[in-house]
Amino acid sequence: MNRPSDPSRPRQAPGADAEPAADEDTGFFSTIFQERLDDSQALTSWQSRAQQIGARAHDRTDGAERFAALWGVDRYVAALGSEELVRMSTYLDFVEIDAGQEVIGQDEQGDYMLIVLAGTLAVDRVQPWGGRVRLAEARPGDMLGEMSLLDAGSRFSACTTLTPCVLAVVDAQGLDAMIMQEPRLGLALLASLARRLSLRLRQVSARLSAVLSRG
Repeated sequence: MNRPSDPSRPRQAPGADAEPAADEDTGFFSTIFQERLDDSQALTSWQSRAQQIGARAHDRTDGAERFAALWGVDRYVAALGSEELVRMSTYLDFVEIDAGQEVIGQDEQGDYMLIVLAGTLAVDRVQPWGGRVRLAEARPGDMLGEMSLLDAGSRFSACTTLTPCVLAVVDAQGLDAMIMQEPRLGLALLASLARRLSLRLRQVSARLSAVLSRG
């Protein structure tokens, strides 16, 4: 498996020998970003963000092993065999990023999500006066930006590397390719995302209920 020389270059999925026709509907997730954009919005793709923050390609073998170890324990992904997990990793980009880099900007529209494989990132809500409220810190196994990838909505928070990090990148184009060419893998990834989002929503609901009960 060859490691891409440019972390901002989209990967070509296995078996895709030719580019699709320009007028062909190549996938759902790529399409919804185009439908949601208007003249006042600009899509921040992973390709442009990677160049801005100086992302460097990480060894694909090591990245695939880290990804399989962290996500292979998920009940939906664990059903996949080791060979399938390796194939899933071919739809991801693996990158290294220095500390102090904003990988996701608040209120922007981005077509990618990130999976933390190593390091720590701050998840902050930027206030109108410029201050930041720390919402969480993301560590290996956590994902960032998945809601915008799924619904093409604006980012709720800013995510910045606190330490040097290794990240796996899933963009709309790669997710579409996985779903069309490896439906079993795409379904497993989407099921895992849905489960994680559901757990997060339940946690927020529990906290809100606790606050309201004290009031």
